[in-house]
Amino acid sequence: MDDENAKLQLLLDRAEISDVQLRYATGLDSRDWPLFRSCFADEIETDFTSVFGGEPRKVSADRWTEAARRSLSGLKATQHMITNHVITVAGDNATCIAYVQARHYLPNDTGDRMQTMFGYYTNRFVRTPAGWKIRACKLTLSWQTGNPQIFTLASAHFKAAEASKKS
Repeated sequence: MDDENAKLQLLLDRAEISDVQLRYATGLDSRDWPLFRSCFADEIETDFTSVFGGEPRKVSADRWTEAARRSLSGLKATQHMITNHVITVAGDNATCIAYVQARHYLPNDTGDRMQTMFGYYTNRFVRTPAGWKIRACKLTLSWQTGNPQIFTLASAHFKAAEASKKS
């Protein structure tokens, strides 16, 4: 590949990787789970230990999507802003480090109705026949504000809504 074509390919790769990051946020916030799932390779490494503790895990993208659905569907609304994409491409692999501000909203009687996380994603990508996909997703929390119990409350709301669907 000549120099001009290599530059053009790098620009195309960077644009597509950035689009995946935006689809990730849009899928979460619009509760469009097929759109969210489209961001991932079939098996992914996840590391949200800076937020939730535990250990990094390898999971299927379907299982990860279902976990996100269960985690966020009990909230009234969310807004994930993913910015300042720093993308490095090396052949068929890439890394995108990007700031994230994630707002979680749930009116409740136990405290603040908002919880906001500030940090950054370090996502590793792989080029597939279907385009760039996230193969590793790591969230590093820098700080957070608001109600630290919002996810516990959201889980209870989600379980109640699921139970009422079954009755």
